[in-house]
Amino acid sequence: MLTVRRGRPRADASFLDAGRRPVMLATMEVRFDETAAAVAVDTAVECGQSLIVANVVEIPLGPLCVRMGYGALEPTEDDAANLRAPVELAHSLGVHVERLRVLSPHPVAALLEMVAERRPGLLVFGPDPNSLKPRKYRKVARAITESCACLVWLPD
Repeated sequence: MLTVRRGRPRADASFLDAGRRPVMLATMEVRFDETAAAVAVDTAVECGQSLIVANVVEIPLGPLCVRMGYGALEPTEDDAANLRAPVELAHSLGVHVERLRVLSPHPVAALLEMVAERRPGLLVFGPDPNSLKPRKYRKVARAITESCACLVWLPD
């Protein structure tokens, strides 16, 4: 018996225009790497583009978990300040900023879908390497580089 699997979202590069494409800074429920945040803000300022700052959070799958709000814990004050810092810096430099918090039981797929929908010119995937497990980072980085039809910046 054959089953159909839904493929990962992928933007078709032939339809992308060279017009107003924002810069996207993304993380996976952890603090931003300072270098990544600086690259994203600097690029948005220099190119005159808007900045999308996204924090993708994994929530447990199940209707009771969603209804009761399990898994949607707020970050600590220190982490919240780190997540706000690039937004405040870009806003102070005159850049239009959009801040997103995406809750999904499948965070990698949600990030890829968001990139396909928003069509950024540059995706800066910038989680703090000390806060994200190396295996998870490699998995997300591989999915991003294989599926995104835009420039990708990864901290090394």
